[in-house]
Amino acid sequence: MSCEILVLYYSRHGATHAMARQMAHGIERVAGASARLRTVPAVSEVSEATASPIPEAGPPYASLEELGECDGLILGSPTRFGNMAAPLKHFLDQSAGLWLSGALAGKPAAVFTSTGSLHGGQESTLLSMMLPLLHHGMYLLGLPYTEAGLTETTTGGTPYGASHLAGGEADREVDDTEAALCRALGARVADAAQRLATGHAGAAR
Repeated sequence: MSCEILVLYYSRHGATHAMARQMAHGIERVAGASARLRTVPAVSEVSEATASPIPEAGPPYASLEELGECDGLILGSPTRFGNMAAPLKHFLDQSAGLWLSGALAGKPAAVFTSTGSLHGGQESTLLSMMLPLLHHGMYLLGLPYTEAGLTETTTGGTPYGASHLAGGEADREVDDTEAALCRALGARVADAAQRLATGHAGAAR
């Protein structure tokens, strides 16, 4: 049975984008699963400003329809004072209609983040990103310690989701261990979506 996982993220300097691509690689390791990468426009300080409907580079902007139709969701953001970035929260704040209809209820989800410093809010950002997903009734997945990278990493990687240390200049690339944890998380969400879909199909029969 096929399933599509939405990897929805905001990236300012490229690190979260690089993590999203690793998530997609992990998703597509699961037979029948595919990844859809989507981003969100920046929030302008001028309230009248509007973004172009098509970004200059990278994946297209996400739509609420795509969010509602996905079989699973992986949400990514750089940390902003221990919380997700405003552009991603602004997008999620518009999803009340999906909440009312229960469109995301019972679907698997996971979160990931990138920070400038090692103690710059990785875990609090991941935990706060889970809150709207809980309100939507999604099943949250993290990274178990059966993933060797969690005990090997000295930079990013938590049981609450994948993370990356970008450094103060935001120029540190995603390392091999961080990338492996991203792929593992992507595969976990895809596998869960497949299992849930198979279970629902079996119940329907």
